Amino acid sequence: MNETSRTPSLAAGSAEQPPRRSLILAGGGMRVAYQAGVLKALEQAGLRFFHADGTSGGTINLAMLFSGLSPDEMCERWRTLQVRDFASLLPLREYTKGLRAPALGDADGIVRKVFPHLGIDPGRIRLAQGMAGTFNVCNYTRKTNEAIAHTDVDLDLLVAGISLPIFMPPVRKDSALYLDSVWIKDANLMQAVKRGAEELWLVWCIGNTAQYHDGVFRQYVHMIEISAAGKLNEELDWIRDLNARIERGDSPYGQRQAVRLHVIKPAAPLPLDPDFYAGRIDAATLIDRGYADAKRYLRRARTEGVPLQPEATSMQDGTTGISFREAMSGPFALGETDPRAGAAKGQVSGVRLTMHATIDIADIRAFVSDPQHGGGISGHIDFTPFGQSIPADGGVFRLFAPSGEPRLTWMVYELGFEHGGRPYYLAGKKEVRAGSVLRMWGDTTTLYTQLHDGRDSNAPVVGAGVLTLGVGDLVKLLGTFHATNAESWTARACASATFAGFFARQLWRTYILKR
Repeated sequence: MNETSRTPSLAAGSAEQPPRRSLILAGGGMRVAYQAGVLKALEQAGLRFFHADGTSGGTINLAMLFSGLSPDEMCERWRTLQVRDFASLLPLREYTKGLRAPALGDADGIVRKVFPHLGIDPGRIRLAQGMAGTFNVCNYTRKTNEAIAHTDVDLDLLVAGISLPIFMPPVRKDSALYLDSVWIKDANLMQAVKRGAEELWLVWCIGNTAQYHDGVFRQYVHMIEISAAGKLNEELDWIRDLNARIERGDSPYGQRQAVRLHVIKPAAPLPLDPDFYAGRIDAATLIDRGYADAKRYLRRARTEGVPLQPEATSMQDGTTGISFREAMSGPFALGETDPRAGAAKGQVSGVRLTMHATIDIADIRAFVSDPQHGGGISGHIDFTPFGQSIPADGGVFRLFAPSGEPRLTWMVYELGFEHGGRPYYLAGKKEVRAGSVLRMWGDTTTLYTQLHDGRDSNAPVVGAGVLTLGVGDLVKLLGTFHATNAESWTARACASATFAGFFARQLWRTYILKR
């Protein structure tokens, strides 16, 4: 074996046991950072694959995997990537052509900055052993999809695989033009099945709701969604027919049992690439969401997988909401149960814990009317004794939730995670108590936190501390605050005003009316 060859992480290798599994990484633009979190969860679950396939943005993660990166390394590379490096301009003379310009940009930033930072190395990809890989590209000249074996991949084909029309020009290779295959297919299930796969694990990032949006860009996205989901649904029909043949004893590709499908996807569409560029979402949040969605699916997955129907990738329709990112940090100590005592001990030892949380209020009106004022939360933990960037697999967020005492409400932040194969649950509360207005800053920025050895806050407490939000952290939070799924600037303004009004009313009631 060549000394530079590696076996990709998640490879079944020679120890493969039934069923034969294939990993399928669909596209989704830069949002495929989400898939790195999914791969981390699949690795933790012990899932291994004899084959992996990528299309469009999914080829980026496939290339990282076959370049020898572990899921943890993939997550770290995505977190530290400068997302604006994806964009680079054509020579100025090309823009003088106006609407006849070849594209909005070129691949220079991807080749010079993105691929190197993400650890993508075509030479290492070609030498990978222990798992078969296929990279899908569109041969525009022949109007066909080509699944390129990882042993034949080069830099030109990697660039072509993510060269989306309008945004990047096609890549000429030999006598043909190549580009992103998303218009033909976004997930090549047939390639996996024809290789003998019996269990397909599809990671899907493209939006799929019943909503149809106005605007040129959103409708361009809809065209991608139609093409991607439409071809997938055709392949699901094909697999259903194949399963009927297998049941009759006719197995043309060697399957010993019916082909099953597992789909890991977000509950609602991920923010689009412009939101990534604008900082309304970041790679760390996408990774956290991918990890949490994968863990959630794994907990409830059935052996038979999901039905081979169009609803396999469907998502919830979006409503206008609010999202923001918040980081709270402070001294923390294992072996303490009282947050103040843990903070004092952590202050002496220098041990700190940081909670990085992304709050998603999917429906701002429902949030305001809900007595608990609950929202979604995802995130990760930095804790010196355990490690850095430990993703959460679920959690609870409530804002000004009743405590049972008339003069006290709680801001609740809870995240469950795993360390060393054990479940832990970090539960924190900000105590917003009626009194002097001078207490308002401290009350709303101080999180009294306990670490539980188990899956919820009923488990034994094994650590405690006090986390705080500093002035600089608040400024960063406000920079990430934005309305979600809002169709116009008036809708965005209305959602922001609704949240701000709710927050202000709660503070007024607590520190003015009840004091």
